[in-house]
Order: sequence, then C-alpha cells, then structure tokens
Amino acid sequence: MLKAEFHHFGVPTTRKQENENYIEGAKVFVTDPEASPFRVEFLRFEEGTPMPPEVSGGAHAAFLVNSLDEAMAGRKVIVPPFDATAELRCAFIMDGDAVIEVMEKR
Repeated sequence: MLKAEFHHFGVPTTRKQENENYIEGAKVFVTDPEASPFRVEFLRFEEGTPMPPEVSGGAHAAFLVNSLDEAMAGRKVIVPPFDATAELRCAFIMDGDAVIEVMEKR
C-alpha cells in the first residue's frame, strides 16, 4: 500500500531568494523547504529550463512515498524519475489538475 507523507509546497517565483541552491540540469534555483516554517520551497527557473510548464509555471505539493513506482502507477508522469540527491529519487506526476512531486528515499 502506498504511503505518502507531506514534505513541501513548491512555489515558482521570479525574485531571487536567500540561500538558493542551483540545480544545473533543471536550470532552476531552489530554496530549502526545511528552512521554512511552512515548508515552502521557492523555485526560480532560468529561461530555457527543461522542466515542463506545469512545473515551472505553477505550484506543486511534494510527498515522500515508500514506492516511487507505485506512486506513478496509472498517473500521467510529467517528469520521469531522476536523482535529486544521492539519497533522493523524485518524479512529477499529475493527480487530476494538481501537480505532485513524489520523492523516494534510498
């Protein structure tokens, strides 16, 4: 059975944020949601980002799941699985009109 635990709320922005980290492959600057009292992650995308408009142009909710494959099953996958860190594998899916990031710890 799929278990999902809320991790963060991702919000695109055009303003530079304090303590941004750059993710070169996605051409995006991100903040650490664990540093936010409300677990908000701000994402500032560069022109030419390979991320789809559903991700770069709108907010998303992110969940830690026990099985990335199970979370993606039967869903529209808009960003296939990728290694966000050495310990974290992620993907973006659609749940109806909602953009969801699913994250699996190794």
